[in-house]
Parts: sequence; structure tokens; C-alpha cells
Amino acid sequence: MQGIAEKLEWIQLSLGYFLPELLLCVSVIFLLLASLFSKAKERATDAFALTFFIGAFVLSLLQYSEVSSTIPLFSGMLQLNNFSTHLKILIDLAAILTVLLSYSQKERKGEYYALIATATLGAHLLVMSSNLVMAFLALELISLPSYALAAFGFQKKSMEAALKYFLFGSVASAIMLYGMSMLYGQTLTLDFASSTFRQAIFDNQNYFLVISVCFVLVGFLFKMSSAPVHPWAPDVYEASTTPVVAFFSVVPKLAGLGILIHFIQALNLGGYSSIRWYVIISLIAILTLIIGNFAALLQKNPKRMMAYSSIAQSGFLLIGAITLNEQGIAVMLYYATAFLLANYLVFWYIAYFEEQTVVEIADYAGVGKTQPFASIMLLIGLISLTGLPPTAGFMAKLFIFSSLWTAYEDSQAIIYMMLFVVGLLNTVVSLFFYLKIPYQAFLKAESRTLTIKKSILVNLFGIIVVIMLLVLFFMPSSLMGWLNRINFAL
Repeated sequence: MQGIAEKLEWIQLSLGYFLPELLLCVSVIFLLLASLFSKAKERATDAFALTFFIGAFVLSLLQYSEVSSTIPLFSGMLQLNNFSTHLKILIDLAAILTVLLSYSQKERKGEYYALIATATLGAHLLVMSSNLVMAFLALELISLPSYALAAFGFQKKSMEAALKYFLFGSVASAIMLYGMSMLYGQTLTLDFASSTFRQAIFDNQNYFLVISVCFVLVGFLFKMSSAPVHPWAPDVYEASTTPVVAFFSVVPKLAGLGILIHFIQALNLGGYSSIRWYVIISLIAILTLIIGNFAALLQKNPKRMMAYSSIAQSGFLLIGAITLNEQGIAVMLYYATAFLLANYLVFWYIAYFEEQTVVEIADYAGVGKTQPFASIMLLIGLISLTGLPPTAGFMAKLFIFSSLWTAYEDSQAIIYMMLFVVGLLNTVVSLFFYLKIPYQAFLKAESRTLTIKKSILVNLFGIIVVIMLLVLFFMPSSLMGWLNRINFAL
């Protein structure tokens, strides 16, 4: 009885640190009930969804200031620290922006927002997971609503993309689950943050362990749309509605990145592992960068181009999981913040032009002259993703390469130099496809007359995000000073 009492007390204490997730649980139920109302209440549903996500964002923000060390929750199934809290803040911000981006969409039913809330909840749990079973459940909590969201365009193309997404996701989950079972057989524990797990890893430094870990990584890399488990992304991005694509490009990626860093950190044994895990992750990052950037050069559809852009961006984010030091992870979080802002800015204006039947890159011809404000906002977003000044993307890439170079100087590992060179070359390559749309918009003659659509919400969002991108360029310490205080220990 005493054991049960202790467990109940632990659950009660854990609930105090679980408020953002509890609010998201409530939002799922409430939004599903809201879907029973008539279409005349759709605006109210938008407001409800926005309120819930803002509430989760505020609670995560308050939680960040309260958490100074790693706190185990629910018998160690989850762990809360500043690293996971910062990722939760970014995930909630992405959910808020998705609701705003969905405001003008025809389908704004309660179940749509309930699916987004469910995936957001899964992302919260995944970045806090310290148990393999919890990681699997959280990943599926992201995946299952994502399959439904991919089909929310209610067209044949979106249905086919959702089916492809589901099939790829099912195979990735099965491989990951098999890898987890193999890992459990070697460690006899599911808690990868425990000393028992680390001791078992230390005692079993063999090829079978490498195979087991690679199988587990398949699931995490799938969420990040990293190579070689990326082929689902282009079709899903092209066929899904733009708000859903923007959500896919950020939330699952950040969640997968969070669990990947925690998992590799545990395997690395504080640098005492004889297996060079950084070599495996570096090779994945190199492959991801090359495939993402060079495939993007061939695209004629902006959303397919952004799909490959998202794949390439995963390669840069993986650098935070390679160096496994505080500087590298802080830089990765800075990069993730800049990426989120620039990515949503781009998708915001892609959606704006889509409403005017501008669906291919060639359709942007001349829009820079007829709609200069929207075109300039889109240009700034693409420039930031490229990594050019004066945007946050430039500082993000500068910090990433500086962190990688420092890691190379400390270790003299040739794979770091290879990744450094490949990253620089691919940054140059990315310039050619990111500037495809601006080239059409500003240097090509107008092929047709578009109806100018004025929207206060769109323009206000664009101005706010651009200001944030400029502030992070001119005053990067405003964010880096915050990130440098993060406790990254498991």
C-alpha cells in the first residue's frame, strides 16, 4: 500500500508541472464538442482554438522561468528541463501561427483544430520523453492526427498523399518499435535516462547495439523528414492545405529533434562511448543536406520546393545532435527559432498568393510589381531561410558553422570538416532555389492580371515576423543570452 501511496503522491506532484499538457488535453475535448455547432459558429471555434494554444504557450513560458534543473515526472516516464521547455514554447508558437494561417481557410471545423491540438500534445510529450515506450506513444500521438490532417484538403490528391504518409509512417514506426525491443533486450530497461541503461550501453558496445539504435533512429528521423526516410514529404506538402504544411514543417521536426538529442546524449555516455555516434549522425546530416538542396533545384511547385527545403533544414538542425555540447545545442535552438519564424512567413504569403490562384513558381511572374508589399515579405522570408543578412537566418547559420568549426578544432574529427564543407556548399546551392520565386516576381514580366487582395491580418503578421527576424540579426544576444542559461543535462 505504501508503494501505491508513493506513486499517487508522485503523480500528484507531477501534475503541477504538467499544466500545458493538461490544457491541451482539455482543448482536444472542447474543440471536438465545438465541432457539433453549426457553421455560423466557425469564427468562435477559431477563437477557442487560438485561446487554448495561447494558454499553453503562456504556461510553457512561465514553466521555463520555474524550472532550473531536470525534473522527473510520472515515475521517470517524462523529464522536464529548460531544453524541453524551450522546444515546447516553439511548438506552441507554431500551433498559434497555424490557427492564424487557417483563419481564411474554408475548413475551420472543430475537429481540424482538435487534430492540431492532439499533434501538439504529442510533440510536448515527445520532447519530454525519457522512456522508450513513452517516446513511441508520443510519436504516434503526433503521427495519427497528422495522417488525418494531410487528407483535410478533401481532394483525391490529398487523400493519396495522406495514404502515402500513413504507409511510410507505419513502416517507420514498426522499424523503430523493433529497434526498441532489441535495445530493451540488451539493456533490460526502457528508461534511457537511467544509470542502468547507461551501464548496459557501456557493457554492450557492439555492432548489434549500433543496428538497434539505427532502427530506433528511423522513427525519429521520419518525424524530422530527414534522409533517408524523407520521400513522403514532397507529395504530402504539395497536396495538403498550406496551414497544415506549415505545421508539418515545424512541429514534428522540432519534436523529433528534441527526442533525438536526448537519446543520443544518453548513448554517448558523456563522451566515454567507444562507438562514434557523431559519425552516424554526421553522415545522416550530410545525406540530408545534399538530397534536400539538390532536389529542391528541380521543383516547379513552391510547396514541393519548401518540402525539400525543410529536408535540407533538418540537416542543419542535426548539427545540434552531433556536437552534444551546450554551445552546439544552444545554437541549434537559435537556429530552430529563426527557422520557425522564416518558414511561417514564407508559407503565410504562399497561402496569400494561392488564394489568387498562384500555385506554381512560374505563376509568380510580375507579382512583385503589382503586389510589392506581399512579394517583399515573401522575399525576406526566403532570404532568411537561405541565410543571408540582414536576417536571423544569417546569424543562425553563422552560429551553426562556428559551433561545428569549434567541435572540429577540439576533436580534429575529419567528419566534422566534411560536414562543414558540405554545409557551406549546400548553403550556396540553396541560394539558387530560394530565389526562384523572387526572380519570377521582380524580374519577369507579368503573365496575367491578379486581383489585389488586401488583408490587415496578413500584412500585420508579415510586419511583426520581419521585425523579429531583423531584431534577431542585429541583437542576437537577446535570444542567445536566454539560451545560454539552459540546463541541457539529462
